Parts: sequence; C-alpha cells; structure tokens
Amino acid sequence: QVQAVESGGGSVQPGGSLRLSCAASGFTLDYYAIGWFRQVPGKEREGVSCISSSDGSTVYADSVKGRFTISRDIAKNTVYLQMNSLKPEDTAVYYCAANLMRRLCERSMRLYEYDYWGQGTQVTVSS
Repeated sequence: QVQAVESGGGSVQPGGSLRLSCAASGFTLDYYAIGWFRQVPGKEREGVSCISSSDGSTVYADSVKGRFTISRDIAKNTVYLQMNSLKPEDTAVYYCAANLMRRLCERSMRLYEYDYWGQGTQVTVSS
C-alpha cells in the first residue's frame, strides 16, 4: 500500500526541540515533493514545510521559518522535520504527504495537491 508513516511526536516545554520522521512506503522521494502539515481540532489543516524531489529546495510557513528545518535521507526514503524553539502555538497533529502534481515545492502549499497521507503524530508544547 502506498502511504507515509509519521513518528517522533511527543510533549515538550516551550523552547524545546523535536524531530519528526516521515517514512515513505510504496513511493520514492526522488519522484514527489513531500510536505509537512499540521492540524488542531476545529481548524483547517495548514502547510508547515515542503521539500522538493527535483533539487531539494525547501518551503516554510512564515510561522515556523527560522525555527524548523526540513531535510531528507534518500537512502532511507525518509523526510525529517527538525523543530527547535517550540512554542505552545505549535501544538497540533503533524502529518506528511506526497505532492502528486509536482516535484518542485510551491511557496503556497495547496492541500488538494497532496495525497498518501499518514496517520499523523501528536506534538504538544506546554509548560
């Protein structure tokens, strides 16, 4: 089955760090751009970051730029999201997915372009 599997979430204090992993199964990172999204109850799912399959270029939401870093390990077919200086407003369920329409990330991450969603991993930031 073609899917993504997220892991690495947990509970941290403000200012702490977490690294999320997105393992791709049934597809390869050199074919699809991969995006990280997050969602809180009652809110729309929003784009956090994207990494291109074509050249490895990246996109970040303004709210996380300078604090989060997306990267990939081609050999492991895995994408990572390093989250530093975490804030309470970063609390959400984080998902990864493949962009079926392009290899190069767009600055605006359009939700309808993505598929192969994982189950999500919970990130909680509180004191």
